Amino acid sequence: MFIDEATIELKAGDGGNGCHSYERLKYKPRGKPDGGSGGRGGHVYFCGCAQAHTLQDVAYRRHYKADRGAHGKGKNQTGRSGRDIMITVPLGTIVYDAESGAMLVDCLTEGKNELVVRGGRGGRGNSALTSPRNPNPEQCEAGKPGEEKTVRLVLKMLADVGLVGRPNAGKSTFLSRISRAHPKIADYPFTTTKPHLGIVRSQGGGESFVVADIPGIIEDCHIGKGLGIRFLRHIERTGILAILIEATSPNPQADAEVLLNELAHYSSALVEKPRLFILTKKDLIENPARLTLPQGWLLMSAVTGDGVDEVIRKLSGLIRSNPAEELIAPGTGTFTKIPAQ
Repeated sequence: MFIDEATIELKAGDGGNGCHSYERLKYKPRGKPDGGSGGRGGHVYFCGCAQAHTLQDVAYRRHYKADRGAHGKGKNQTGRSGRDIMITVPLGTIVYDAESGAMLVDCLTEGKNELVVRGGRGGRGNSALTSPRNPNPEQCEAGKPGEEKTVRLVLKMLADVGLVGRPNAGKSTFLSRISRAHPKIADYPFTTTKPHLGIVRSQGGGESFVVADIPGIIEDCHIGKGLGIRFLRHIERTGILAILIEATSPNPQADAEVLLNELAHYSSALVEKPRLFILTKKDLIENPARLTLPQGWLLMSAVTGDGVDEVIRKLSGLIRSNPAEELIAPGTGTFTKIPAQ
């Protein structure tokens, strides 16, 4: 099951209490303070993983609680620190504070641990509280409580190229043709109900790139028609948009304007991305040579493979012309807070 949003509760471990103790030795009736300090409470980290593609495992566990630190003991024995929790999420996952809506971390780097909830500090024992003015303190400190947060996770896939088009425009067929991805393909609208990723191997020893396929977009999907525009978040980080339009459409340019208008309703940044317009289903046209293409548009058939190589070369060139650091834009800092039901 593909899940791209989840809300979970995090509780870091409390710090252990300090110990109030004095040294006890034979023939030494008045020993010095030797109470150890408590251990730190466990932290909660998030770590991005390229092998994970959904928040399913995280969403099914609502509460995460780290271990508390152990209490200090006599003979200056410091309590052990609480065990940390590591939550693995797909690359591109953004962690928001559910109360304020502020972005806490953006998991973009494989294997990088991002601290989200900090464990409580361990309390000091009376040995650590000694001073010239108070060589025999009669008190010790309690451990500090660990932080608690309710966080909202939002997955935005990382890809170089995002496929945009109306339902049945041939996006899934194209993705299955150029990669080893196996999206569902059928002759009815909205066959694709969740995003898919595919890795394309460039010809001539060029670098490979990642393509993201999202469900089809129809007119007025920004007001909830069809599957809506919620899946557009998965192409926010892409560097290039490949806009696929059926060559059999009576007015391909009007279809392109509808798609661009829906993108603009979601985010003006999407419309500003470099894009390539592609007419699909060339095999259904009786005389492709007589078809007049708008300047810069390409024509292909994902079923027969005719024109696919040219599309891949064009996409590769557009990716090379955009620096890698520009392909992954930072996530927005806030989200709209949804009131509790």
